[in-house]
Amino acid sequence: MDTATLIVMASVLQTRSVRGSARALRRPASTIAAAIARFEAEISVPLVERAGSGLATSLEAVRLEPSIERAAQLARRISGDQAIKLEALQRFAQVASLGSIRRAARSMGLGQPQLTRQLAQLEAMLGKTLLQRSAGGSSLTPAGSSLLQQSQALLAVWGELSGASAERFRKAEATARLGSVIPLGYESEIARLLANLAARWLAERPRAPLFVSSTTAEDLLAGLKSGLFDVAFLDTERLPPDLDGQIVGSTALAVIGVAAGQSNLADALLAAPLAVPSARSGLRQRINQVLDATLSDIERRALRVIEIDSIPVILNLVLHHGFVSILPQASVRRIRHDLRQLPLPPRFDLNFWLCWPRHGSGAALGAALIAALADAG
Repeated sequence: MDTATLIVMASVLQTRSVRGSARALRRPASTIAAAIARFEAEISVPLVERAGSGLATSLEAVRLEPSIERAAQLARRISGDQAIKLEALQRFAQVASLGSIRRAARSMGLGQPQLTRQLAQLEAMLGKTLLQRSAGGSSLTPAGSSLLQQSQALLAVWGELSGASAERFRKAEATARLGSVIPLGYESEIARLLANLAARWLAERPRAPLFVSSTTAEDLLAGLKSGLFDVAFLDTERLPPDLDGQIVGSTALAVIGVAAGQSNLADALLAAPLAVPSARSGLRQRINQVLDATLSDIERRALRVIEIDSIPVILNLVLHHGFVSILPQASVRRIRHDLRQLPLPPRFDLNFWLCWPRHGSGAALGAALIAALADAG
C-alpha cells in the first residue's frame, strides 16, 4: 500500500465517481481504477461497484469511509501527491525506534545496505533530512520527528483498515457458500429447510462457516458459474446440463386468493388480476407451465398479470387487493391458514434441488449439505 492509493480511495468515496476523482486529482481514469482494485485487494473486501455513470458503495465502504479519509489526510501531509509506500514509512519508524540502522535491519531481516538505500530514497522523495547518522547510531532531525509522528498515526489507521483482511480472507476461503431461492416467509418450507440445515451444519462443523444468500433462480445459476456460490438450493423442474445435483424436496402448488366456491382452475385465474414473480425465478417457470396447460391462447391474452419479485408483496396483493397468485400450498397455509386455495394437480409440483457445477469442486460440499439436511429431518 502507498500514500497515493489512500488519497485516491478517499476521493473515490467522496465523489462516488472514477471520472470525478480523475478530474479532482488530475490523474488518468485508469490510474483511479487501478488504485481502487489495489485497495480492495489489500483489505479483502469490495467497496464500490459501477452503477450507471457513477459508483455505488457497499455498506462496508460506508463504515470504513471516515478511517479512509483520516488516512488520506495523513498521507497528504506526509507525501503530498507522491506515492510513498507504507512499508518505507514502517521501516523508517523502526529505525527511529531502535536508534540504529544496523539494529533495525537485523530486526527486520534486511541487509544494512538495503535499508540504508531505502531511507536515502525516502529522504530524496521528501526533500528532507530525516536522520542524523553517527558512529553511535541514528537520531531524528526535526523533520524526522515530525514524519515519525505522522507516520505512526498513518500506520495505526492503516492497521485498523487492513488488520482484519487476513482473517476475512481466511474465512472467505474456508466458508461454504450456499445460494438459495428466496423463501416465501419465515414459516415457508424453504425457510424451514434452510434453518434446519444451518443449525445442523453449525452443530457438526463449528469451525467451517456456512454463508447462505437468497436470490432469484437466474442469479443463482449465474452465481454458480462465476464462483460466487459453491452450491445452490434451486426450485426448478430439471437442472441445466452443466449442473449436477439431487432433489431434496418438493411442494404442491395452489392458486391462492380464489373466491369462495370457485373450483374451476381457468375461471379462478381469469377472475382476478394475477400476481406472479418474474421469469428470473424457478417458480415463475412452473407457473408458465400451469398457464400453458390450463388456458387457451385467447384466455392467456385476457390475463391481467403483474410481475413482482417479492413474495410478501404478492401476498399483500392477494390478501388486501383482490389478486390471485400461484404459490406453494403448504407454505401459504403456514403463513395464513384461512387463505382460500385451489390445489393444482401433482404433475405441477415444484422440485427443490441442491446443485453444483458439474466440473467444479462443489460435489463434496453438496454431499455434506445433503447429509446434513437428511439428519435435520
